[in-house]
Amino acid sequence: MRTKNIKIVKDKLDDKNYKIVAIVGSISKNSYTRKSLNIAVNEIKSHDNFSVKIIDPRDFDLPAPGSGIMNESRKRLQQIVGEADGALLATPEYNGSFSSIIKLVIENLGYPSELSGKPISLLGIADGDMGAIKAIEALRGVCSHIGGYVLPNATSVAHINQKFDVDDNCIDEQTERRIKRVGAELVKYISRFVDKK
Repeated sequence: MRTKNIKIVKDKLDDKNYKIVAIVGSISKNSYTRKSLNIAVNEIKSHDNFSVKIIDPRDFDLPAPGSGIMNESRKRLQQIVGEADGALLATPEYNGSFSSIIKLVIENLGYPSELSGKPISLLGIADGDMGAIKAIEALRGVCSHIGGYVLPNATSVAHINQKFDVDDNCIDEQTERRIKRVGAELVKYISRFVDKK
């Protein structure tokens, strides 16, 4: 199955019942995090009444934590996440934890966080044998601390550098199924427990 990178083209989420925001925890040009996230995003979009907005940090000029700056990028980020019914966060594992990029996004969501009270699914990727288990557990703790409802279906993918071909197609069926399940479980939870806006 071929997946393509999806970029933000407008700030308003599509006019459907349920709105999901998907946050890319990487700014790498050839990001496996982005490639993996797109699989889950396409799964979510395959369900009726669901739309997805991808937050690509490369499209935002986010200030450093503690700077006190409220620029247009930060306002736009908070608006997009605030409108969403749920969130999907994807991160690579760096030095035994999640990326500083996804932490920067979280820190710019305000206090109380725009993620507070929202169901959240987590996806982690890594090149090593252990996958992104440590990154996911650390990110789970942060998301819970800011008031998010972290779903138990977090997925860690090991050896991610072996899972895609040069055209960004996932070439491992089991990996593709596991990543799709992250999106499907978020859809299932929101369909059952989140009131339509």
